[in-house]
Amino acid sequence: MQKKLKLWDAIMLVMGSMIGSGIFIVSADMTRNLGSGFWLIVVWVITGIMTVAAAISYGELSALFPKAGGQYTYLKEIFGKRMGFLYGWGLFTVIQTGTIAAVAMAFGKFTAYLIPSLNDAAPIFQSGEFKITWIQILAIAVIVLLTYINTRGVESGKILQNIFTGSKIIALLGLIAAGFILVDISHLSENFSWGTDSFNNLKKDLSGNFLKEGWEPIGGMTLLGGIAAAMVGSVFSSVAWESVTFVSGEIENPKKNVVKSMIYGTSAVMILYIAVNYVYLNALDRDGIAFAANDRVAVAASQNIFGSAGTIIIALLVMISTFGCNNGLILAGARVFQTMAKDGMFFKSAVKNNKNEVPENALWMQGVWASILCLSGQYGNLLDMISFVIVLFYMITVFGVIYLRMKQPELERPYKTWLYPVTPVIYLLIGTCFCILLLIYKQQYTWPGFVLVLLGLPVYYFINRKKADA
Repeated sequence: MQKKLKLWDAIMLVMGSMIGSGIFIVSADMTRNLGSGFWLIVVWVITGIMTVAAAISYGELSALFPKAGGQYTYLKEIFGKRMGFLYGWGLFTVIQTGTIAAVAMAFGKFTAYLIPSLNDAAPIFQSGEFKITWIQILAIAVIVLLTYINTRGVESGKILQNIFTGSKIIALLGLIAAGFILVDISHLSENFSWGTDSFNNLKKDLSGNFLKEGWEPIGGMTLLGGIAAAMVGSVFSSVAWESVTFVSGEIENPKKNVVKSMIYGTSAVMILYIAVNYVYLNALDRDGIAFAANDRVAVAASQNIFGSAGTIIIALLVMISTFGCNNGLILAGARVFQTMAKDGMFFKSAVKNNKNEVPENALWMQGVWASILCLSGQYGNLLDMISFVIVLFYMITVFGVIYLRMKQPELERPYKTWLYPVTPVIYLLIGTCFCILLLIYKQQYTWPGFVLVLLGLPVYYFINRKKADA
């Protein structure tokens, strides 16, 4: 593979893949679960520590295995082909493609703010609850466009990524500055006035709308369950940074630049996320955050900051953010499926590069399945289900650092995990608590995604049986 991506490009890929639509939406549900500015920030800080600890740990593996495939390659090399396949199976069926679909739909929904006729138009097709809307068609068009651009060569995808990631970072910094300068009435002290007290408000009326009068104090194990439920949103908003490992084979000096990009990129994004949440807490009161229309907290905050123009400003920001995010996801994901195909674990046609030295067939396979998920209307439910699975695979990979240190201490490690073993242990402890609490209190986030991944086992044995027969 040609080394066309420099350190700056890799950092832009990390940040661009992380910053999608989540940061503009998830704080509403997080506030309903915790009811306090203090706990909202605590959860984002915990998620930040978790994310950066994982990135530091992944750095050791990226230096040991500086080739395309990233996390799939690490799991395969450490724990065998079966574990690698299960991750790749989950990545193709929903983790990568489902995220691409969700981010594309977010682009479509915020575009509808600027073009109301998209919202008002009758469905193109409807049968019972299933329907195909123009917003879904727009989402698919974005996926097809970005897939096509990335088939033109890694340079095309890189330029697009740098432009859109740079734009949304500047826009977020502007939103953060304006959120403290232009707000007439600050709600910051009010939102922190409850201190360490916590509340939740998850009651709904008969129409399914949340009731503003339902705040109840919570503590003990109920609070821990609320933290775990809130972390589903913050974790979802903070994933995909590992996408840069998928394209290691196309990065200059990958043994150094991949780990640098992950640490610099994740640290910068988590600082931005915490700052944006301070803006929400400054611009809106508790009810304004928890019950923002359609959970669009950023829209509500932006209206308080910029007045009537706020909706247009935030819609443009989310469109830029989601477009750039999807470009990074599309660029990176196809490299994993190509690597799997080389190992005989995916469609053979995904192996080939086109004349522009990119895996065109793998790109289109990914794009087609992501588009089908857009049409299904179920991608959002699937993503809720896999937050647990994503963290589980992160934990297995981070544990791989410790496992390799014990099993093969003699390996030459160009980069060693900072503060080892403290850093990977911190991630494993937080991740274990998160997963256990979800298993106890929010099982709808756990078993469905876990079962979906386990369905890959019969597929794996079928593939290997065919190989044995051949």
